[in-house]
Amino acid sequence: MIELKHISKSFRMHNGQLPILKVADWAIAQGERVALLGPSGSGKSTLLHLLSGVMVPDEGEIWVNGMPLHTYSQSGRDRYRAEHVGYIFQDFHLISSLTARQNVELVLPAAWSKKQSKEILDEWFERVGLKDRQHHMPYELSRGQQQRTAIIRALVTKPQLVLADEPTGSLDWETAGDVMALLLDICKTEQLTLVTVTHDLHLAEMYPKQVQIGDINEVTRRSAV
Repeated sequence: MIELKHISKSFRMHNGQLPILKVADWAIAQGERVALLGPSGSGKSTLLHLLSGVMVPDEGEIWVNGMPLHTYSQSGRDRYRAEHVGYIFQDFHLISSLTARQNVELVLPAAWSKKQSKEILDEWFERVGLKDRQHHMPYELSRGQQQRTAIIRALVTKPQLVLADEPTGSLDWETAGDVMALLLDICKTEQLTLVTVTHDLHLAEMYPKQVQIGDINEVTRRSAV
């Protein structure tokens, strides 16, 4: 599903280049659910940005389901992200002037009929426990309910790859556990590949596989020595 080969990424600073990520070889199988752990600044979010096509590597190859992402133009990466990636953020990014349902409707494929869209959305909002809240505005929802809406938005088209960057970072402990369990359950049921960045060891233990960024990132490993 995902293959990284000799990837490196640096950021330009006023006094030169700051290396952030250097991965010799890393792979994730289709349907795996992986928690990515590590301290702030260790390259976790940068890795997600590379997998989503938001960033391009300075060197190396990134393959996602046979697609050579490292060769794509900006427009190609935008299209790849829209068609194949579901992204879940810490801060939800819901449009405040739209209802929960309308926020999700924005990402539905144009080819879906009104009947199909209605049936699928009804099913998803019931699935995450928001059947009676889908017509509420974001400010009328709790933070956990807002994140559940964001999960629907990311997963409703069943993307091949789901990337979650600290998806429970702004939630209380109990709600965080419930939301993470929901995300894991849906991805398991739908056989979606999930890579989640988290700093919470207890939440990471819910995942079948945990990866320390220092185990794959030579930059982080060297800085820790």
